[in-house]
Amino acid sequence: MKNTSVPRLDGTAPLSARFPAWACDVWGVIHNGVRPVEPTIAALTRHRRAGGLVILLTNAPRPAAAVRAQLDEIGVAHAAYDAIVSSGDVTRALLAARPGQKLYHLGPDRDKPLLTGLDAPLTPVEKAEYVLCSGFYDDENETPEDYRPILERMRECNLPMLCANPDIIAGRGGRQIYCGGALARLYEQLGGEVTYAGKPYAPIYEMAEKRFSELAGRPVGRADMLAIGDGVATDMGGAVAAGIAALFIASGIHAEEAGEQEGVDALFRDWPRRPLGWQHVLHW
Repeated sequence: MKNTSVPRLDGTAPLSARFPAWACDVWGVIHNGVRPVEPTIAALTRHRRAGGLVILLTNAPRPAAAVRAQLDEIGVAHAAYDAIVSSGDVTRALLAARPGQKLYHLGPDRDKPLLTGLDAPLTPVEKAEYVLCSGFYDDENETPEDYRPILERMRECNLPMLCANPDIIAGRGGRQIYCGGALARLYEQLGGEVTYAGKPYAPIYEMAEKRFSELAGRPVGRADMLAIGDGVATDMGGAVAAGIAALFIASGIHAEEAGEQEGVDALFRDWPRRPLGWQHVLHW
């Protein structure tokens, strides 16, 4: 009988030599939106000290520099990572491919760095050629239904949407908040066309693979990479689709569903290829 269990790992030290390039999720893994997860910071730091590389692979809808600034505010040590590849970086590349096209931005002002230096003139919905969705204006109080009227207007104008953050929800402290992916999903339900940057889609993994190779000074392939994350659909699904080994962190966004071994196995029961293991919290 085929074993369908995802093994629980006592530590990640044995994975360091096997997978020298770690692509680690941010929210729910290295911090909870408020403070760092210290065992995870220690594990990433030890992997780097052992000669490994760490790229933080995040669906944050902001460029890497803005993500780093936020990590500094939270207190994530620079020793834990070599570089950041964000959904915002992928988004900027997609925006740059549409020079001069009029854009409606659906999202908070803190995401405006996405547009810095790009030929992407902002305009009202009625004059736009496409939409950039980066998230909610007030993610602690609003729901997707609050945006139904503006999404319906966008649909009436037949505007394609670029979603800078495919995540549906994320954890902040002890609560869950909606992300841009929740708006994109509703827009699709209304019949709108959506292009997604970030996990689980291919471009962010291609960008990470290229960045690993630059950092190493030699080609780094997907067999060298380990994806670490708490999102089943995004982190794990994206890694599996990209041909990258994956380590599931059960204390993040799926904490209530995952629980212990039985819950983790249930999350991945129907997957033809499952994560190589799981931990509650990433630790060495």
